[in-house]
Amino acid sequence: MDTISIDNRGDFGLWAIERAKEIIAVEGSSLAIAVRDSSEETIREAANALGAAITAALLEVYDGLLSDEE
Repeated sequence: MDTISIDNRGDFGLWAIERAKEIIAVEGSSLAIAVRDSSEETIREAANALGAAITAALLEVYDGLLSDEE
């Protein structure tokens, strides 16, 4: 993933939209397919992967904020 500079609310909004698109394209699609075709365990795994991707994106921003303060 490329490093970008988020200097204002608008930059953050654009970053958030792009990250959400990426997460939904991969993890959301996997979850939808699991719901359609799979067992509860597979659905649970796909849902957990979606949650993990969202958490990773939030931590990515948080880590960037910390490096700016140091």
